[in-house]
Amino acid sequence: KEFFVYEIYFDITKVGISVNEKGDFFMNASVAIQILPGVSDEEELIRIVDEVIDYIKSTGLNYYVGPCETSIEGDYDTLMEIVKNCQYVAAKAGCKSMNTYVKISYKPEGDVLTIEKKVTKHHK
Repeated sequence: KEFFVYEIYFDITKVGISVNEKGDFFMNASVAIQILPGVSDEEELIRIVDEVIDYIKSTGLNYYVGPCETSIEGDYDTLMEIVKNCQYVAAKAGCKSMNTYVKISYKPEGDVLTIEKKVTKHHK
């Protein structure tokens, strides 16, 4: 599934990666995003949230879907663009209003805690 959001395409070979002065690749941010569509029908809510999650999957970045939010890892600027586009995806899916909650972990020099380090030990 390809997502076209307000004339912005993501080339998954170019997103989510930063390079330090030594030329090493690193991840400098992670976000947790929760979009709550302003709809009363539960099935419609699930459909809209699923559209947003499908978009996140399409970015090619590492992500983890939890029961209340989705976490994504990558480059800060890329993640901020994805956060913005998640709202556009929900609107395009028919959501007329929404509340969006975002948590950001950012280390300019890289090496934020990964999703794997945070949750894998709890899912064995």
